[in-house]
Amino acid sequence: METGKRICALREARGMTQEQLAELLYVSRHLISKWETGLRRPDYGTVTRMAEIFRVDPDAILPKSELALDELAECVPDGCDMTGERLNQLMRGFLDGLPQHESDVFLQRYYFLRPPSEIAAIYGKKGNHVRSMLSKTRKKLKRYLKEAEP
Repeated sequence: METGKRICALREARGMTQEQLAELLYVSRHLISKWETGLRRPDYGTVTRMAEIFRVDPDAILPKSELALDELAECVPDGCDMTGERLNQLMRGFLDGLPQHESDVFLQRYYFLRPPSEIAAIYGKKGNHVRSMLSKTRKKLKRYLKEAEP
């Protein structure tokens, strides 16, 4: 089941309207609608707040692994048909070429599947700083993989 359908099912199971959920999350009803129809996806902090409202584990709404893998999938060039072994080799080379701090943050997110807010707390940074750093690193990875294609 996809994220939007999970949110809708949990909301309806609690007898809540989109408006009521929006008020509890301090967002617009329109945004709830976008989440439920799959046009947008909530960030993990919002998923955590929703999980508290619905009294479920956050992974019941949006598994951390799904979110992280979606982010990484954007880095792989379209039509890429590298073997797993080749991709593994390239990833090691990419990580070795990053500054240590950047590599550590990348691994915290995509290996340990920690949300940016938790990574920020570990390194004494702001969540927006970590999200920005991860975005820039994913862009570097995309370029790196594109250049490595045969």
